[in-house]
Amino acid sequence: MSNVEFGHIDEEECRRFQSAAELAGRKWNAAILMAGARGARRFSEYRTLVDGISDRLLAARLKELEFEGLIAREVQPTTPVSISYTLTTSGRQLISLLHPLVTWSQSRQRESIEPAAR
Repeated sequence: MSNVEFGHIDEEECRRFQSAAELAGRKWNAAILMAGARGARRFSEYRTLVDGISDRLLAARLKELEFEGLIAREVQPTTPVSISYTLTTSGRQLISLLHPLVTWSQSRQRESIEPAAR
């Protein structure tokens, strides 16, 4: 395992880190971003891919992720109006940053199962 040197981290850096970690870790946010990465564009597609989320909460989270610049909302003036959501560059970057966390959690899960199998 490599030894990571963090150097001096000031209070402002700590606050930015905490804010980013809380945004990424807020319930449903990662699942919604992953659904977007998997191709969801319409509200109903997000609802299908994010198992267990209510319509009300999905709408609130999409609005929050749009405000944070992680999802772009596009309204097509058709009849009826069509709304689509896509990941922004920042949203795709966040997904790529979270991927090592998934890998880490998988290895931790394997480690916890292996000792029990002995």
